[in-house]
Amino acid sequence: MIDLKGHAVVITGAGQGLGAAYARAAGAAGAQVVVNDINAASAETVAEEIRQAGGLAVAEPRDIRDFAAAEALIQRCISEFGAITGLVNNAALFVDVPFEQSTTDQVRALLEVNVVGLFNCARAAVGPMLSQGRGSIVNVTSGAHTGQPGLSTYGATKGAVASFTYGWSGELRDRGVRVNAVSPMASTPMSHNNPALARAETIAPAVLFLLSDRAKDITGQIVRLTGKHLSIMCHPANRAPVLEREVWTLETVAEAFETTLAANQLPTNVVTYEIASIQS
Repeated sequence: MIDLKGHAVVITGAGQGLGAAYARAAGAAGAQVVVNDINAASAETVAEEIRQAGGLAVAEPRDIRDFAAAEALIQRCISEFGAITGLVNNAALFVDVPFEQSTTDQVRALLEVNVVGLFNCARAAVGPMLSQGRGSIVNVTSGAHTGQPGLSTYGATKGAVASFTYGWSGELRDRGVRVNAVSPMASTPMSHNNPALARAETIAPAVLFLLSDRAKDITGQIVRLTGKHLSIMCHPANRAPVLEREVWTLETVAEAFETTLAANQLPTNVVTYEIASIQS
């Protein structure tokens, strides 16, 4: 059983959808929860639901695009509950539009929330976590970061989230702070409440596990959960064979593709491409 008693957790974008599901589940598991959302009424509603169920929660509506607001959000957790042991970076904007119809304003808006906002919260939380020698950051990425038509802008921001996860985990792994990510697929307002997808509540166990002490040896991973299917997404890597020459010329590069590399291309526009084993 996952027990989050003694954990104090900030969850962003928790006024609805997946964030609300994570917050309710964390409260039910014993965590003290700070419910963040840009919509104050939504944040308070979820916090009150947690309290009514016997948990401990406060609402802290903040716009995480502003670093001072992100700092205030983290400090609210510390002042209210005495520490911050977990951060779930869930807040995000979504746009589904073909590349040729995308605008610079859309790109900037998604970057400000999905990348800058996520960075702000993690940056504000990491200092207190390092000081106490304990902490778990759970970022939320998306299968769209593998490349999906219509989702290239959104997917690019989630690709940045994946890269943050890999980089931060490497920097912090020996200092008591773990950094992982979840890549969920569920029926939420963002997915137009698609009834063919799993309920938001079914994703929460992966988030709670990564926040918990039972995941003390897990860091730098992206956990994919889509209802029935649970897996770890692979890190970017060079695919064997790696060809070697002292100097590569235009002709030898072309020859390498014609003889080897072209036939070794990985598929695109996929979320699941299974690698059977890890080879050193």
